Amino acid sequence: MNSKVQNNSPLPEEITIDESYLPPIARRSFLTAAATAITTAALGRDYGPGAEPVRYPDPDIVELDPRFKPYKLGNTPIQRHHIGTLWAEGPAWSAVGKYLLWSDIPNNVQMRWLEEDGHVSTFRHPAGNSNGNTFDFQGRQISCEHGNRRVVRYDHDGRVHELASSYKGKPLNAPNDAVVHIDDGGIWFTDPGYGSLMNYEGNRGELELKEAVYRIDAQTGKLDLVTDDIYKPNGICFSPDYKKLYVADTGATHYEGVEKVIKVWDIVNGKRLANGKVFTSMEFEGRAGLADGIRADVDGNIWASAGWVGEGYDGVHIFAPNGDRIGQIRLPEICGNVCFGGTKRNRLFMTASQSLYSVYVETRGAHIS
Repeated sequence: MNSKVQNNSPLPEEITIDESYLPPIARRSFLTAAATAITTAALGRDYGPGAEPVRYPDPDIVELDPRFKPYKLGNTPIQRHHIGTLWAEGPAWSAVGKYLLWSDIPNNVQMRWLEEDGHVSTFRHPAGNSNGNTFDFQGRQISCEHGNRRVVRYDHDGRVHELASSYKGKPLNAPNDAVVHIDDGGIWFTDPGYGSLMNYEGNRGELELKEAVYRIDAQTGKLDLVTDDIYKPNGICFSPDYKKLYVADTGATHYEGVEKVIKVWDIVNGKRLANGKVFTSMEFEGRAGLADGIRADVDGNIWASAGWVGEGYDGVHIFAPNGDRIGQIRLPEICGNVCFGGTKRNRLFMTASQSLYSVYVETRGAHIS
């Protein structure tokens, strides 16, 4: 029997494999290897087990501006730790457990990667179709659940506390990403509504609230809307001194003519926002994708997941404190979110579509997760 494998890579248009002489087990192995080789050629790089090592410096860690040079390590590769999710999101680092937690939204699970030996396992199922995750300053996990349209906290004894599910009597759209403020433990989160607009999560419904950014008071539990001056607030992070709030706007997915930008506000008295403006545009070399998850390093650079454009764009874009794009980490998949982790918080974890990646950098994350 002959098998024909179609591909869009620079390889010949059609590859014919004569399997007749192979036993069943060997035939399966041979076809798997052939498919892997074709996929690798299409993507231009093999991240699979047993792949040839990448020659340093990694060509997909790109310096666009001399200001990025101090943050780029010359002797480290981009590594893939897991493949098999449907849409990987919400990475968060547990400093106590020394593990990386992330969500596979459509599969309704949270996954865990152990720093000790790289073991990957299912951490929680069901998980409310969770998206963004973080940890508070007591080491408790905070999760934004699409499926239940709420923000929850997992206590150390296993109990689940619902922190927010409605505003002024109307259900939240589908909380997306969250961060915790160091001064008072307030939880700030975005609510763009994607989880209620996507059929594959089985939660399709109408949005009853305008997309907005909210704050949960740690002492009273009161929920306040801090801004709705944004089309679809997505990824969220604080500046290193917690005096500014950055939010990625992905409104272009549903609103015509919306710019693909990251916005920034001043935080007033720890509870309000003022002076909102565009921090940076996601347009790069004539193409504009979407920023999703964002995180700050200790020097105030913003590391933004980027995607929906294609090769040469998708991955992570790094912006200086003034908004200039200074570097890139190119990935073969759309990157949905990022976080700093590892023992020294100098490892950037990237959840990208079907995979989990990481790369060591010459800086540290500004916050705990």
